[in-house]
Amino acid sequence: MQPIGNTRFAREAANPALLQQAFDSMLAGRLQSGSLRVQAMDAAVAGGMAFLESELEKRDPKVREPLTSVTWMRDIPVKSGGGWVDFTSNLFVDYGISGPNGYGIQGNQTTTIPIVQANLTKDIYRTFNWGNVLKVNFIDIQKLQGAGRSLDDMLDKGVKLNWNKSLDQLTYQGPFASAAFPGLMNNANVTATTVATGASGSKLWVNKTPAEILYDVNTVMVSTWAASQYDLTGMANHILIPPAQFAYIASQLVSGNGSVSILTYLLDNNIGKSQGIDLKIFPSRWCIGAGAGATDRMLAYVNDEDRVVLDVTVPIQRVMTTPNISSGGGAYLTLYQGQFGVVKFLYFQPALYADGL
Repeated sequence: MQPIGNTRFAREAANPALLQQAFDSMLAGRLQSGSLRVQAMDAAVAGGMAFLESELEKRDPKVREPLTSVTWMRDIPVKSGGGWVDFTSNLFVDYGISGPNGYGIQGNQTTTIPIVQANLTKDIYRTFNWGNVLKVNFIDIQKLQGAGRSLDDMLDKGVKLNWNKSLDQLTYQGPFASAAFPGLMNNANVTATTVATGASGSKLWVNKTPAEILYDVNTVMVSTWAASQYDLTGMANHILIPPAQFAYIASQLVSGNGSVSILTYLLDNNIGKSQGIDLKIFPSRWCIGAGAGATDRMLAYVNDEDRVVLDVTVPIQRVMTTPNISSGGGAYLTLYQGQFGVVKFLYFQPALYADGL
């Protein structure tokens, strides 16, 4: 990597006359522009270079980190622990009745008694190992100690950010964004529908009335409820929509004379409100273009570990540190490792995609 910050002063340091001339020119320019205000300078100060550029600045000690966002911990329950494994599994049971009298309701002359049977099945899910190496050069450590900064701390934050970004990718699209290991947004076993067309002839929420948007929300909630045999634990309580649509419903009022946003209107008047379902609606960038034909997608599902879950069998950990004298004059290499599974829809009935909004 080539060094950054090769200034004009560094190039002219071998020639003191040129360095003095450059400094005097810079200082005169600042005095003239008003960016540097002093009352007087004697000959000793001007000739002895007592004022240095680094002493005439106010430094902000805070180091700005990249702008980023991870939301996986908000949108999926996580089961942590289990150790280093190759697979995770879940058990399921189906019940059946043998015999003609399925319900077992008997009269005085009934002689047929049905028999209850149980069928146990097990689903197997793949796990993936994760690893990153943190490399800190010995000389860089010594340099930054004089500046009061820790290179190790900065790089440690970068490693943990990469861990969270990996889990974000895994949660919404799967580890490789493929059909083999899907995430929340692209599972082929989840039913995909389209939102209804509004009176304006458009499916887009920006062209719909608040009542029509509420209809779309109620439709997905009732659909998951019905698909779950009207089990209330199968009614969707968590909805993800693209940020643009979320911004619209959060800022647009229900009526010109009102003070209630469409978002508040949806949360207070959805079908689950009277059934004890606390609906949550959140923005997610992963909804953008995730629907059929690259349309925006709404995902409605039950955010509960008995319906959908992600296993983090080994949380990120600092495994080992070793010196390496053959790496650029000497460096410390630190290995970070972890392990996680894939998104597991334990039931597909409580989840639904609605595209086109």
